[in-house]
Amino acid sequence: MARFGGLIATDLRDVTSDPAALDSTGWWAVVADFEGGVVCARFGDVRPAGPADEPAPGGWAGPAREDWRSSMDRDAYTAGVRSVRDYIAAGEVYQVNLCRVLSAPLPDPARSDVDALSAVLAHGNPAPYAGTVRLPAHGVEVASASPELFLRRTGRTVESGPIKGTGRTAADLSEKDRAENVMIVDLVRNDLGRVCATGTVTVPALCAVEPHPGLVHLVSTVRGELDGAHEASAWADLLAATFPPGSVTGAPKSSALRIIDELETAPRGPYCGGIGWVDADRRTGELNVGIRTFWIDRAASGGPVLRFGAGAGIIWDSDPEREWAETELKAERLLAVASGVHEVSGGRR
Repeated sequence: MARFGGLIATDLRDVTSDPAALDSTGWWAVVADFEGGVVCARFGDVRPAGPADEPAPGGWAGPAREDWRSSMDRDAYTAGVRSVRDYIAAGEVYQVNLCRVLSAPLPDPARSDVDALSAVLAHGNPAPYAGTVRLPAHGVEVASASPELFLRRTGRTVESGPIKGTGRTAADLSEKDRAENVMIVDLVRNDLGRVCATGTVTVPALCAVEPHPGLVHLVSTVRGELDGAHEASAWADLLAATFPPGSVTGAPKSSALRIIDELETAPRGPYCGGIGWVDADRRTGELNVGIRTFWIDRAASGGPVLRFGAGAGIIWDSDPEREWAETELKAERLLAVASGVHEVSGGRR
């Protein structure tokens, strides 16, 4: 099953790793992981979700808050930030998004329904691009509370909403945050320009302050019109031109990806990938950037594990301790929600 934007999709018909299917027929759920794997699932029954479609009560029992472990501890992460600054000083890159993956064992496999986790997230951390994809036979169990738009398509019009710049309040946002955002906007403009008609790529909004639960972000909007050569194969061409998302890689993207591969110690999986839906019949769709995203790994040694990622954009002005603190800020609320210890209106949820 899958959930996006108030819709629930059931009656699984097809599963493929070929994104060309997204320009065929039907309604598809999509999970593209950061390393390049894509799962596209076509469903036969897609309708507005009602009360009867809510997951069964008690379907989620999260890890204990103290059981979470990071792929990079504080010392390793801050050392990684310093390494990125060295690469910037050497002229090899302008910005790198450095991430770590947090993992915790699930205490009760019988109460590990990712759809039930999504319901918990919707209550404790509502997000504009939230979604769920549950395909256990295909190794996909993802619950995303993403605030970031990767790609939206409506006919020929395509749009991206890169986020760069994070603080607890708007007063925490700095010129460093704005510089990060502008760099990534330029990258996204160039990516979309590969498939959009000349002169149609614009930036309707630059560095807008957007509030989200527990923090604020700087968000920009980049928009363009697909050229005629790419309309028939729009989604495959869009993914080829823009993936992985620029806001979670860096600039130039090729150099940033090489440095990410060198410094990060765990695969990102669906974190920092693209998660969403495509209606091939209507030529519409929406993929998020897979941040604020949980996924279940049932193949882990020792039993099922819940994973979650957090990262920060590193530029020359970055302070290693502040960047570590940013990853902590991004993770703290979501981990508390998933672990059942987040305070809402005076009570635990």
